[in-house]
Amino acid sequence: MSWGTELWDQFDNLEKHTQWGIDILEKYIKFVKERTEIELSYAKQLRNLSKKYQPKKNSKEEEEYRYTACKAFLSTLNEMNDYAGQHEVVSENLTSQILAGLARYVQELKQERKSNFHDGRKAQQHIETCWKQLESSKRRFERDCKEADRAQQYFEKMDADINVTKADVEKARQQAQIRHQMAEDSKADYSSILQRFNHEQRDYYHTHIPNIFQKIQEMEERRIVRLGESMKTYAEVDRQVIPIIGKCLDGIVKAAEGIDEKTDSQLVIEAYKSGFEPPGDIEFEDYTQPMKRTVSENSLSNSRDGKAEPKFGGKPKGKLWPFIKKNKLMSLLTSPHQPPPPPPASASPSAVPNGPQSPKQQKEPLSHRFNEFMTSKPKIHCFRSLKRGLSLKLGAAPEDFSNLPPEQRRKKLQQKVDELNKEIQKEMDQREAITKMKDVYLKNPQMGDPASLDHKLTEVIQNIDKLRLEAQKFEAWLAEVEGRLPARGEQRRQSGLYDAQPAPAVNNCAQARESSPDGSYTEEQSQESEVKVLATDFDDEFDDEEPLPAIGTCKALYTFDGQNEGTISVAEGETLYVIEEDKGDGWTRIRRNEDEEGYVPTSYVEVYLDKNAKGAKTYI
Repeated sequence: MSWGTELWDQFDNLEKHTQWGIDILEKYIKFVKERTEIELSYAKQLRNLSKKYQPKKNSKEEEEYRYTACKAFLSTLNEMNDYAGQHEVVSENLTSQILAGLARYVQELKQERKSNFHDGRKAQQHIETCWKQLESSKRRFERDCKEADRAQQYFEKMDADINVTKADVEKARQQAQIRHQMAEDSKADYSSILQRFNHEQRDYYHTHIPNIFQKIQEMEERRIVRLGESMKTYAEVDRQVIPIIGKCLDGIVKAAEGIDEKTDSQLVIEAYKSGFEPPGDIEFEDYTQPMKRTVSENSLSNSRDGKAEPKFGGKPKGKLWPFIKKNKLMSLLTSPHQPPPPPPASASPSAVPNGPQSPKQQKEPLSHRFNEFMTSKPKIHCFRSLKRGLSLKLGAAPEDFSNLPPEQRRKKLQQKVDELNKEIQKEMDQREAITKMKDVYLKNPQMGDPASLDHKLTEVIQNIDKLRLEAQKFEAWLAEVEGRLPARGEQRRQSGLYDAQPAPAVNNCAQARESSPDGSYTEEQSQESEVKVLATDFDDEFDDEEPLPAIGTCKALYTFDGQNEGTISVAEGETLYVIEEDKGDGWTRIRRNEDEEGYVPTSYVEVYLDKNAKGAKTYI
């Protein structure tokens, strides 16, 4: 099977077919190139996706990735990053193993094709030239023969005519001989050219064209083989990365299998455990008797008359909340949680028969008040809380983590101590390295000046001293916290002791928390707790806490009877101090004197804020 013998007369069709073959090869090259671009784009998108969901450094998200589920997710992101890398490898291998080679091969193929068809056209032109020469000699031979015949006929005519002279006859005879000679010469030339053309034609159709077409056939077959090899390479490139992609997927599965719900639950306990004891039962309060409501000794606040009832065999009852005075605690726990009443329709409430009514609110269980107190952002109750609240709002947490519950504070302090110890060890290693280098310089002065290291050594020693002082400070705070926190077994024993005591005789509020303005807590415990802690120092320190500063004054427009807990009664025309303006709930906090303060409806008073007072807003 040869194109030279089978397709000897299909030169033009072969030319079109070989051009189509090159177009197919270029189309495949374009396909592979677009595939590499898709792989690169896909790898880039995967990397961006993985980067997008990576936890930010030094952020809250980074702390969340200690949970096993989050660790598995992080492993998935890392594996997807490696997965994207394999797509980049596919793109690189396709480019280097297919595109680069095929691009060079196409150029070589075009040059070879051009050369072969140029030889074919040259052979065609030669045979066409030979054919033209043959046709020309044939026409000349035919013409000379005809001329010879005419000359012979003319001679015979002249020779038969008796009226023609002998000279004219001789002249005609000579002309006929000349024409016959020319015909013979044309015949010989035609015969020679014909033989040469037949030889050239045999060479053209049996030698030149078969050779040229054979080269074209071989070229086309090499193109087909090269295309098939490229397709095999295309598949092999993908097959090479399948094991690594499988390892990436296996890593994701392994990370998913490493998720432990029990471990995550324990981490939640460690992250949010406050170290406080839960409050005990609240004593039943009987409202059926026509008597003033009293607060039981098991409630979270002292009675309004300030009388303390004995507990545990007649122990005098002290302060329940170390940092909050009784009147402030009552104000906090019983502040209005409902819209204030509208102002009276008349100019003065005295014109109304019953006068304006104070806000009527449904009595809520004290446990609800306690929950609201623990979860809401209460008012700042002392100068220390004010400073802490301002610092937290400005983003500067206390250095000793006193804004955290005891258990969380202990963990933070322990973490800080560990970090400082690591830094100290790092500085000590650096000091040791500098000391060794200095010894080397002393033994070999040509290597360097030992005195040049003194400044660096002194700096490192100073850093070590600073870090040790810092570590001692945090270790002291840590020892203080660990001294306050009872052992876990002791807590359980004490909890059992509380459960065994009768409800009326036990004050179950063993510990209390003071909310800071950002919702965090300070670790304080009640003096009444049976847990042995150092709470008396805090009592002595904050017994004489400063009251909240006044931010302006107000004048009562109507009389208001503060019948609910947390409110205060005012008379029309009375002037009082404003210590907290309306926060949008319709109530303003005012003070009459040091011991009398509470809330009144904002619409019942006319407020004059002091522009120079801290925290006061300026109204235009």
